Amino acid sequence: MATEIIPPNQITMANFKGRVEPDWCPGCGDYGVLAAVQKALVELQIPQHEVATISGIGCSSNFPGFIETYGMHTLHGRSLPVATGVKMANHALTVLVTGGDGDGFGIGCGHFVHAMRRNVDLTYMVMDNQIYGLTTGQTSPTSRLAMKTKTTPFGNVERPVNPIALALAAGATYVARGFSAEQKHLTELIKNAIQHKGFSFLDIFSPCVTYNHDNTVQWFKPRVKKLEDNPAYDSTNFEAAMEKSQLWGDEIPIGKFYERTDVPTLTELEPVLNPGPLVHQNNRIPAPVAKSFIDELM
Repeated sequence: MATEIIPPNQITMANFKGRVEPDWCPGCGDYGVLAAVQKALVELQIPQHEVATISGIGCSSNFPGFIETYGMHTLHGRSLPVATGVKMANHALTVLVTGGDGDGFGIGCGHFVHAMRRNVDLTYMVMDNQIYGLTTGQTSPTSRLAMKTKTTPFGNVERPVNPIALALAAGATYVARGFSAEQKHLTELIKNAIQHKGFSFLDIFSPCVTYNHDNTVQWFKPRVKKLEDNPAYDSTNFEAAMEKSQLWGDEIPIGKFYERTDVPTLTELEPVLNPGPLVHQNNRIPAPVAKSFIDELM
């Protein structure tokens, strides 16, 4: 993928159209996320060959196949360590990471926390549908209390993960929430996240039309309120962001909760990357060093 180099200022949506048509259910929120990501890359005029899209396992993790960039469809919950490796090998790349709430906040939650505390320069977009969709409708880490699913026929008894509060506590330097049905707003959040130097996290409401009939587009529409509509809200205020992260009910905030720009990224802190991306460095081990290493082991 991404073998054709398109000059800047000539990049269009067609350049990011994947070679495979998305196979999500008709009406799935992930279509809106895909369109917003493509539009963000076009508006930022980032060439295809400068973008890598990494995913785990799940409906949303099929994403790399539906967008024309370099891509890797990896293991369940393991997208962030793979993406970290990609970024460390070539930190000139724009690295996007996509997945779902089960992939990211279940089996992948440990990687999620450590990627944030390291401030790896990645943009992590979680398509949060509050259900396991690919495996046909089991309770996920973000499913609400009392929700009835295949695995909780009498109602979910586990409190859901709060992704925004978790990201804030773990040290993410850009924390936002979007909604797949708010295209222009979501596109701006993605653009800001890509431009941010550090770990950018976007929790994106992406309703599952097949298995989650509780948290639908119609359910979200009257509840989501843009933080940007409140001129008094300060996204540099950690305490205010944490307070907003607790709201869930008649008002559910979307938008940029928090951003700080004074924390160096992992690639900036690693001195071996000072001369430039590893892929462009001469990393051959001198023969005497290699021989002494082999002699020591033999």
